[in-house]
Amino acid sequence: MLAVIRVILMTFSLVIICVCSILFCLIRPFHRDNVHHTANYLGKVAKILGLEVEVRIPESTKNMGPVVYICNHQNSYDIFTVSNAVQPATVSVGKKSLKWIPFFGQMYWLTGNILIDRKNKNKAMNTIDTTARKIREKKLSVWLFPEGTRSYGRGLLPFKSGAFRTAAKANVPIIPVCASNTHKTIDLNRWDNGKMIIEFLPPVYLSSEDKDKIRNITNKTRSDMLAKIEQLNIETDRQLPQVDDQNSPDKQTSEIK
Repeated sequence: MLAVIRVILMTFSLVIICVCSILFCLIRPFHRDNVHHTANYLGKVAKILGLEVEVRIPESTKNMGPVVYICNHQNSYDIFTVSNAVQPATVSVGKKSLKWIPFFGQMYWLTGNILIDRKNKNKAMNTIDTTARKIREKKLSVWLFPEGTRSYGRGLLPFKSGAFRTAAKANVPIIPVCASNTHKTIDLNRWDNGKMIIEFLPPVYLSSEDKDKIRNITNKTRSDMLAKIEQLNIETDRQLPQVDDQNSPDKQTSEIK
């Protein structure tokens, strides 16, 4: 019974937040802080899940200006959990077809997120250039999931290098964001689903001159994030099996490859 009530409340909350965000965005469409404000309200839905979300941001990552945030992508609950960590002047990159989803799609578009056409290979090839240009011109930060798909309990999947190439082209740092495991830890019929920790790591600096080293930097950053996620999982008592980062199949499509 509790699960049914929660699903109804989450659905109702999502629709209301999307509608309110759409109305607000009609006043100032595509404003650089629209995503941040909407994400703050989406993050409050985690309480309906019976989940406490703690966000840890060290001083070294505060008020840095435009950056590329990279975060592990676990499941559909991320919209209500990871949203708590979205910073001001930050947008995400998503597929163009999202804007046709009732309420959510219109909210996603009007808040100013970057939409790409995955079916158009020529446009997809220009995604990195387009994203880097918007970072520079609009002084935006961009939130990306370098795994390219939800992991669904498979641990931290191999990273695609698109986020790092985008950061190098825009000449901005990467800030890794690590979220503790929520896979099969949220029981909608359980009143208290414990705690989730989201922690920001120190910035990773790179430049266009590092283009030949991007893959090494990508792998090193993934290793650092994996170590931190494992630490957070121990702290929250939610450990996951490790994934072989070199040999695991990764056939999903990323927003930025």
